[in-house]
Amino acid sequence: MNLRPVLAAALLLSLAACAGTSKVMLSDARPPVDPATVRIYTAVPPGSIQIAQLDAKSAVGFGTQGQTDAVVRRLKNEAAKLGANGIVLIGVGGGGRSPVGVSVGGGTYGGHVGGGIGIGIPTQQKQGAGVAIYVPPGAEPPVDDQPQVQPPRTE
Repeated sequence: MNLRPVLAAALLLSLAACAGTSKVMLSDARPPVDPATVRIYTAVPPGSIQIAQLDAKSAVGFGTQGQTDAVVRRLKNEAAKLGANGIVLIGVGGGGRSPVGVSVGGGTYGGHVGGGIGIGIPTQQKQGAGVAIYVPPGAEPPVDDQPQVQPPRTE
């Protein structure tokens, strides 16, 4: 029996199992909405209702933009299930190295000796946090907290 396909499947399942979301409810959920309508905010808009604090993790990978996109997509999907039409993004970043690594090596079998170099490939997980909010129609847009850059004055 060839164990390679079984080991490969087990590795893929363990990597995928690391991804997920969690939530802490802050108020009652609303009817679900389409995840495509969930907007990302940097500040809580006036008049909005906080529904839940959300945390999401990507699958284990090599620190790619795709992992960051997956975290934001998971946050939006979870917010949509709770009826939130917005997320105040607290942050998305690397979660450090994951406990899962991929390596290659060599060994011996019977009277045969095989040599090789072990290669460890570090992997990491992306994680993000946000607050799922409901912004009622007509609520004011969030105030831009970035200072306006004025052109230099010439005298």
